[in-house]
Formats: sequence, structure tokens, C-alpha cells
Amino acid sequence: MATGVKNITSIPELNRRILFTLIFLAIYRVGVFIPTPGVDSQALAGFFSQAKGTLLDFIVMFTGGALERFSVFALGIMPYISASIILQLLTVVVPHLEKLSKEGESGRKVITQYTRYGTIGLSIIQGLGISIGLESMKGPAGEPIVLAAGWYFRIMTIITLTSGTAFIMWLGEQITERGIGNGISLIIFAGIVANMPSAVYSTYSLVRAGELSVILVLALIIFMIGIIAFILFMETGHRRIPVQYPKRVVGRKMYSGQSTHLPLKVNTAGVIPPIFASSIIIFPATIVNFIDLPWMKSIADSLNPGGLVYNLIFVVAIIFFTYFYTAIQFNPSDVADNLKKYGGFVPGIRPGPNTAEYLDKVLSRLTLWGALYLSLVCVLPMIMISRFNVPFYFGGTALLIVVGVALDTVQQMESHMLARSYDGLLKKGKLKGRRGG
Repeated sequence: MATGVKNITSIPELNRRILFTLIFLAIYRVGVFIPTPGVDSQALAGFFSQAKGTLLDFIVMFTGGALERFSVFALGIMPYISASIILQLLTVVVPHLEKLSKEGESGRKVITQYTRYGTIGLSIIQGLGISIGLESMKGPAGEPIVLAAGWYFRIMTIITLTSGTAFIMWLGEQITERGIGNGISLIIFAGIVANMPSAVYSTYSLVRAGELSVILVLALIIFMIGIIAFILFMETGHRRIPVQYPKRVVGRKMYSGQSTHLPLKVNTAGVIPPIFASSIIIFPATIVNFIDLPWMKSIADSLNPGGLVYNLIFVVAIIFFTYFYTAIQFNPSDVADNLKKYGGFVPGIRPGPNTAEYLDKVLSRLTLWGALYLSLVCVLPMIMISRFNVPFYFGGTALLIVVGVALDTVQQMESHMLARSYDGLLKKGKLKGRRGG
């Protein structure tokens, strides 16, 4: 490990990418503390202090605390993720988008541009909903949160929040292109990790005050370590499909056949399903929580993390997006055609359609276990945290994102190092790629 870290400093390009990523993540964190004009920050802080343990805690986690401060980044990156979900779903049913998705890099650029337009549209809708909701809300002492309600405040809020989301989107794209790792995932990762010190301090304060048992805290720490170990085990787990290449003659020489394998990951979709599922819930809930109507409040209360309705919606969404994103990432027909083209075959399976059917069957079974694993990791800690009244939100979804993004980033660093014949970060047994090779 020490040798691998030392080798990082020997690769100038990797150093530049890591430095670029850290600088842009620092810029994002600075923006989290720039407030939106026209709001009483103390009254808003009092409102959020009364909303502990609700869905707002979950939303605050994904925005890195920006919503709690109502900063220029209050909407976070969720509008971009929601727009990506909509575009990917439409790609399946709209022939024009399906054609673009098959045109390679040029088609993907057009779809990315559509996603940016969708992000701006969703940001405007959410910004308007939040600004209207804030005008009708009061702080703990009954003081208004908005200093001067009206269309001037609404328009200013829409412009500010939409611009903030557009800037975060740009930061994420730049990190992906010029930095290391997936920019959007790293932004969410940075927001979650940045909240950990304050969560630890608040827990420590409650333990000192006798409001929280030391045994309970130790049990939660052990439980979280166990969840992290389970995530690492499942994320690196895969099934090897044997592939055989026949003997071939080149000139007067005969080369023996080669035996290799095709690794199918248990969780091909990675951390995307929980992020997409969370976005599906957060998008309407962000607006609902800021609208002071009785029936809206009942909907918001039913969607609190740990509740039955929330968990059912969350699990169904995770399972759906696991299958959906796996289908996008891995096409059995294309893999079978490529194997047949180069003379490869799965022993006992006829090349072509039969191989595609076999791969699809195996992948479907693996994806079911992957979906159940993601659901268990995301929902079980959430239920335990809500039952034990833990004073911060750091459930399975957060752990999964933190561990998954860290694995993906380290794997990309490994790729840069191995491409230049350096030892990787893990000398014995290379860290398996999250995309299953």
C-alpha cells in the first residue's frame, strides 16, 4: 500500500488529475456556504432544527448541507440526476433518442445536451416551489423566514438556485473529463463526507450529556463497520463465465486454444440505483416539504426515512433501476456477437443467440441478488437509525455511496498506474474494477 501511494507521486498526469479534482471539490464546498439573498438564516436554521429525523435530513445529506443553509447550491445535483433518469427512460421509448444512443460519441453529446436543458427546467420548477413554500413558513418564534415575500424574491431565488445547480453540473462534468473519478458521484460523496465531523461532534455532545448511551454508539459503530465490509464483499463479487477460443493456424504454425473467462458482477449497476431511487423521492418531497398545506404535510410525513411507505417506494425503485441500469451497461446480444466474431464460445452453449440467452439468464439471476443486496444495505440501517433515534442521518445509502465512489476512484487511479507499469495501491490481488472488467 505504501509503495502504491509513493508511486502516485511519480506520475505527473495522475498528480494533475488528483489536484484538479480536489480544487474543484473545494470550490463546490465553498459554494455551499454562500447564502441565497432574502432569507432570515436564523429563522431557517430554527425551522430545520425542528425537522430532524424527517425526509429533510435525507435531502440535506444529498445537498451536502446546502439546503439547510439555503445557499446558492441548495438544490444540489439532484435536478441533473432526475433529468438523466428521464432521458434514459425516454431513450427506451422514443425512437429518436434510441437512435442517438446508438450513434456513439456524437449521439451521446446530443443526449448530454438534452440532459442539461432538462436540468435547467427541473431547477426552475423546484426553485419556484421552494420559494413559494418559504414565504408561508415561520421560524420557531413565529418570525417569517422570507424577509420580503413576492415575485421579486421568487424570481431571484429561481435564478440563484438554477445558476447554482448549473454550476455544480459544470463542476461535475469537468471533474469527470479532466480529474479522476466520476464528477457527479464525487460531488455527492464530498457532501456526505463533509457532514461527518459535525455528526460525530453532535453525537459526542449527546453522550457527554447522558442523552445517548455509550453502548448504543459502540453498537452502531460496529454495525456500520459490518455494513462497510459487506459492501466491499458484494461490490467485488462476480461470477466467472468460462470462455474458450479454438486452435488457430497462422502460416505453418498452430496455436493452441485459449481458456479465459467473462466476469459478470453481482452488482453491475454500482451506486447508481440508490442515487436514482433517492432522486425520485427527493424531487417531489423537496417541494412538498416547503408547502404549508395539511394534505401536503401528511404526504411528507408518510415519506419520512424508516417509514413503511418510504421503504416500499425506495425498495421498488432500487430494484427497478438495478435492472434498468444493468441492461444499459451490459448487452448480452452484443457480447455474444463479439464472442462469435472472434471465435470464442461458452463450453456447452452454441454461439450466437443461445449464448446471448444463456448470458441474459445468468445476468438476470445475478442482478436479482444485486438488487436485494442494495435494498438491504440501504433500508436496514435506515430502519435501525430511526428506531434508535440517532441524532444524524448516515444510513446505508450514504455508506454505499461513500464506499462505492471510493472504490471506483481508487480503481481509476489503479488503471493510470498500471498503464505505466507501476505497482498498484494494493500489491497483492489487484482491486477489481467496478464494471467487472
